[in-house]
Amino acid sequence: MQHLVERMKQNDIRALARAITMVENDHPEKLDMLSGVFATSQKHAHYVGITGSPGAGKSSLVNRLITHVRHEGKTVAVIAVDPTSPFSGGALLGDRVRMNEHFTDDGVYIRSMATRGSLGGLARATKDAVRICDAYGFDVVIVETVGVGQSELDIMKIVDTTALVMTPNSGDVLQIFKAGIMEIADLFVINKADLDGVGKLKGLLKELVMMTSKNDQLTPIIKTITTENKGIDKLWEKINEHHDYLYRTEAGQKRRKQQQEQEVYELVREEIWREVKAFAEKTNVDIQADDDPYRRAQEIFKDWKQEGGG
Repeated sequence: MQHLVERMKQNDIRALARAITMVENDHPEKLDMLSGVFATSQKHAHYVGITGSPGAGKSSLVNRLITHVRHEGKTVAVIAVDPTSPFSGGALLGDRVRMNEHFTDDGVYIRSMATRGSLGGLARATKDAVRICDAYGFDVVIVETVGVGQSELDIMKIVDTTALVMTPNSGDVLQIFKAGIMEIADLFVINKADLDGVGKLKGLLKELVMMTSKNDQLTPIIKTITTENKGIDKLWEKINEHHDYLYRTEAGQKRRKQQQEQEVYELVREEIWREVKAFAEKTNVDIQADDDPYRRAQEIFKDWKQEGGG
C-alpha cells in the first residue's frame, strides 16, 4: 500500500486509477492505503460539489468550469457519480461525452463512479476517491452528483463548497422546499438563464435566502448560460469566496470540524457493519421472511458482542 501511495506522489496516473478502484471494490487493505493517502494529502485541494436535478445542465457546467480553472493554470479532477447499470454494475453515463474535449489534457482527470445502490446520489467511495485525488496533487476536485432530488443532502458531507444547479420553469423550487436542500447549498446557480422564467426563479430564491439565512452570509445566486460560456467566471469567483470563508472565519472552522467528526463516525459504523456481517455469515445466521426484524437485529448484535466483537 505504501508503494502505491509513493507512486501517486510521483504523479503515476495508473496508481491513481488503481487506488480509486480499490476503494470502489472495498479492498481489504483499503483503510491502510487511505491512511497513507491522508498523511500525504494535507488537504490542499478545494473540493467543489455540483448537484441538482437531472437535466439541469450539470455536466455542461462542469465542462465550462474545467476550462476556466485550467486557464488559471490549476489542475482539476472530476468525480462524476452516475446511476448504476442494472446489467454491468458500472456507471451508465461513464463516457462523460460533454467533457470529451479535456480527455487529452494531462492536467485534467475525469472518473465516473457508479452509485451501486447508494442513496444520496453519491457512491459510498466518493469521499475516499476525492481524498485520493487530493493526495495525487490536483488543485481542484469537482464532484458531480447523479441528481436524485431529496437524497442529495449527502454531498455536504464530502465537499467544501456545494453549488445547487437549477433551471427556470422546472419546478426545482418546490424540491428545495420539500427537501430542505437550502441547508446544503452554498451557491445557487440558475443555469440556462436565457430561458423564460429566470426573473421569477431568482425572486423566489432571494425570498428563500432571506427567510432561511442564519447569519450574515447570504447564499449567492449566479446566472449561467453554458452554451454561451456566460457567468462561469462569476461562479468561480463565488466558489473561491466561499472557500476563503471556510478557512478564515470561526463559522467556517466549525463547519469543517463537524464534517470531520461525521466522517470519523461513519467510518466507525462501516467497520462495525463489516464485522457484524462477517460474524453473521460465519455463524450461518438464517433470517426468515416473517421474522421480526427488530428482534432479529438485536439478537445478532448481542451474539456478535458476546463473541468478542463489542
